[in-house]
Amino acid sequence: MIIKSLNAYKTIGEVVKLLRLKSRKGHSLPTHTIRYWEKEFKQIKPIILSGNRRYYDEKNIILLKKVHFLLKEQGMTINGVKKILNKKETLNVDENINQSIKTNNLKIKLEKISKMLKDLKK
Repeated sequence: MIIKSLNAYKTIGEVVKLLRLKSRKGHSLPTHTIRYWEKEFKQIKPIILSGNRRYYDEKNIILLKKVHFLLKEQGMTINGVKKILNKKETLNVDENINQSIKTNNLKIKLEKISKMLKDLKK
């Protein structure tokens, strides 16, 4: 298994998994959500190479995390998020997002440990 560097560009599918986006029907990865956000939020600018394949750098992934946090976790509207992203003073939002990401990472680690403990008990 090849593990990408944290600084490596990510494909749209990898970004969807990173953000844990889910489709309503649960079938395939909802990459259309990311493409829609690109149209709505001009700050998100992936590199588009041959075959229209999108690649996201760390800056774009951070922006996508902000958008996801504000829309999905804070329940904001598209226009509300646009206002925040257009402001220069997003420090407070960044702190909330970072805390949310840290909490989410901790939750994932706890789930892995819990699974390992269950496996050990067997």
